[in-house]
Amino acid sequence: MVHKKKIIIGRLESIKLPELAIEDLQVRVDTGAKTSSLHVDNLVKVIKNGKPWAKFDIHPDVHNVDKIVNCSAPLCDIRKIKSSNGTAEQRYVIQTTAVLGEETWPIEITLTNRADMNYLMLLGREALGKRFLVDPSKVFLNSN
Repeated sequence: MVHKKKIIIGRLESIKLPELAIEDLQVRVDTGAKTSSLHVDNLVKVIKNGKPWAKFDIHPDVHNVDKIVNCSAPLCDIRKIKSSNGTAEQRYVIQTTAVLGEETWPIEITLTNRADMNYLMLLGREALGKRFLVDPSKVFLNSN
């Protein structure tokens, strides 16, 4: 049986979410979180071609809050998620393409308000899958 060599990533990485027009987003890799989550503003559910979509704004650069990316994506689920502070909330879930280093793959992301957090996005263990090993002592090992 052939095993693909896993890529070692750090506790912080920079990823691309090309379908959301995001080229460089610093994420915190969180093996304790099952699902990835993304901080968004002005989140609304809309119907597009008879299907539910999420419309939202992202500030991809934490150092430049004036830069806003308007996004929309089809909803793939609505889930009850328990956050790190123990409170549960209903969150919209989208699926989008992630790019980290040489890897490109589909991930699910819950949309939420992470304004009180240091990073706009958590990359959870479902997104990491069998592709990556995390070295918590390192940062930006595979960022482009």
